[in-house]
Amino acid sequence: MHEAGGRLFVDVAPVLATPAGRANLLGALGRSDPLIRDALQTILDRGDFIRSLPDEDSIAASAGDSPAPIETDPAVVTRLIRHSQASVATLRSEIQTLSGPALLDFILADIAELKRILFDPQGLQVIMAAMEATWWLNDHLEAWLGEKNAADALTQSVPHNVTSEMGLALLDVADTIRPHADVVTFLQRVVDEGREGDGFLNELAGLAGGREAHDAIRGYLDEYGMRCAGEIDITRTRWSERPATLVPTVLGNIKNFEPGAGKRHFERGRLESRRKEQELLTRLRALPHGEQKAEETKRMIDRVRAFTGYREYPKYGMVSRYFAYKQALLREADRLVRSGTLREKEDIFFLRFPELQEVVRTNDVDAELILERREAFRSYEALTPPRILTSDGEAITGRYRREDAPPGALAGLPVSAGTVEGRARVVMDMAQADLEAGDILVTAYTDPSWTPLFVTVAGLVTEVGGLMTHGAVIAREYGLPAVVGVEQATRLIRDGQRIRVHGTDGYVQILA
Repeated sequence: MHEAGGRLFVDVAPVLATPAGRANLLGALGRSDPLIRDALQTILDRGDFIRSLPDEDSIAASAGDSPAPIETDPAVVTRLIRHSQASVATLRSEIQTLSGPALLDFILADIAELKRILFDPQGLQVIMAAMEATWWLNDHLEAWLGEKNAADALTQSVPHNVTSEMGLALLDVADTIRPHADVVTFLQRVVDEGREGDGFLNELAGLAGGREAHDAIRGYLDEYGMRCAGEIDITRTRWSERPATLVPTVLGNIKNFEPGAGKRHFERGRLESRRKEQELLTRLRALPHGEQKAEETKRMIDRVRAFTGYREYPKYGMVSRYFAYKQALLREADRLVRSGTLREKEDIFFLRFPELQEVVRTNDVDAELILERREAFRSYEALTPPRILTSDGEAITGRYRREDAPPGALAGLPVSAGTVEGRARVVMDMAQADLEAGDILVTAYTDPSWTPLFVTVAGLVTEVGGLMTHGAVIAREYGLPAVVGVEQATRLIRDGQRIRVHGTDGYVQILA
């Protein structure tokens, strides 16, 4: 990878240099992000960048090869999750008492454990098996039945999806708080006053129902408090560090839903998936060689439902480790502030890890370097990174080369089937979202932290995303029509406009 403008870019030149590498990469990107694929194809068509090599001259020829087959066994997912949980629990226990050089040495060693879990061959087999079964279902059911994106309906309410469970769990928190009017009023005041931190949680104890509310929020934070927007950046403020971030969403859930909505939401999706499965199998059996087609399809449906949920777990495990690292590093930063080495705790965010090791060892820091890095970071925040950047610094923009969208429609990637009309709510900050049931969320991008908003909305439009990014996965599981990769959606769609999202065909119409 290479760094540019404060972002990391993956170097795909070695893969593009061989015929097999090109075919594998462009084929995978064609399914997941057509704009990146088109931009890369533009470079290849020009012929002035990539020198072609024979397949045998590069290991890149094997890029994109599928891992070995795996049996459809739901116990595999349970086992992978259990191993990850045990590893994180060990980390949290062992990191508590460490400080100084020993702490930094421990974190470096633990990153090797993180990589071991992230790249566990069986975990990758599970994820690839789910993706390949999804592609098989979409390709074959469209060919046999004319059914587009059939897998979308079949992946609602799958087991073990930690991100979708997180959204539904916040509905359960709302159920606990809803009966206590004093607590609801107090939480609204927290929002109106723009309070931050977790001090408000301690104040709940004095209110009727406050203890129950406190325990429900704390329980949620224990499970999901390591998450936040942009959570791969270890320096971002976590929900556990600023629980007030969640309060507007909790209040929205109280207003927009009846008690028990979380369980009903999951069960509705499970039944709809089951109904769709039975409908498709019945239609297949009426075709020539129908029993064989139905049998193959049933096998793939079982595979998708057993394995799709795990797609979200590795990142959850990763950010769980990151939060443990961050808490320990901030304790070390406190020590450095007390010793006069750093001016403030957050100064460590602007040191690379080897630099931090040296500061911890010597108790000496280059204050000018930290200041320069702070200023550079502020400048990077104003940049919009391109999908493709050449080594010459040229930004290449891809296009959707399609003619199936009506005139004036905004083209994108269809990632969750269905069509829905509603009021567009253009939201750039989850904490500022004011959503009502039936609204369509329009934003630049989503990550797992946005999932609690998905339970309210009727559809999703994003500027960035692909078939297997988090927003797409959760939209399918929640049954929300969704189109992602819509260029400049947050500028072209105004907040409050009425729009229609075509999640099956991949475009958005502005109605009024």
